[in-house]
Amino acid sequence: MNTITQNTHLKISKKLIGNVISIEEDKAIVQLNISEEMVVDSFGLSHGGFTFGLADYAAMVLINHPNVVLGKAEVKFVKPTVVGDVLTATASYKEKINDVKTVVSVSVFNKKDALVFEGEFVCFTLQKHVLDK
Repeated sequence: MNTITQNTHLKISKKLIGNVISIEEDKAIVQLNISEEMVVDSFGLSHGGFTFGLADYAAMVLINHPNVVLGKAEVKFVKPTVVGDVLTATASYKEKINDVKTVVSVSVFNKKDALVFEGEFVCFTLQKHVLDK
């Protein structure tokens, strides 16, 4: 396994979005612990935005370019996530359309290895930062 240094999203909150476990040529793995501050009700249900953020982050880390951005996502929430869950997102390439546009597949599993989320993320690698005029 040839681990690659992370080059994107370096200031992201590991607490709210996830922690990079590994970056390889064709796969990135990011993990998130669902905490009490992510919970929306007395049942311990976490907000889906945190799961989505984890998956989006995994896609960005796979591409691993400082100027990568998300253009489109088609996702499916399969099972709820709850406080105490440890979510693991695995991102892999589905299609490299050109030097700018890439489609990434992401699957997220909970600590019981149950699929909780899956999606396809259309990512764009820009020549300069999206906010650079």
